[in-house]
Amino acid sequence: MSITSAIVLFAVIWFMVFFVVLPLRLTTQGEAGKVVPGTHASAPADPQLKRKVRTTTVWALGLWILIGGTILSGVITVRDFDVMGRMPPLEAPAE
Repeated sequence: MSITSAIVLFAVIWFMVFFVVLPLRLTTQGEAGKVVPGTHASAPADPQLKRKVRTTTVWALGLWILIGGTILSGVITVRDFDVMGRMPPLEAPAE
């Protein structure tokens, strides 16, 4: 795996984890009872983005090491996902 692929893999994992972490421990403005005019009641009252970015980075790093190690070890390769290469050839229709 090249350095570019490793960075892209980390970025993809990071954003996937971030979208999972975003709604955790979320307090909406409606729940807090302080809805700012012009916003929805479901908007976050205190998004705690720094905490969520740190949590995301820690989890993404762990997953990246696990997935990257699996790829580098050769246990799973691109050829394992090649569905078309493993299909038997189509038979000619009977005339």
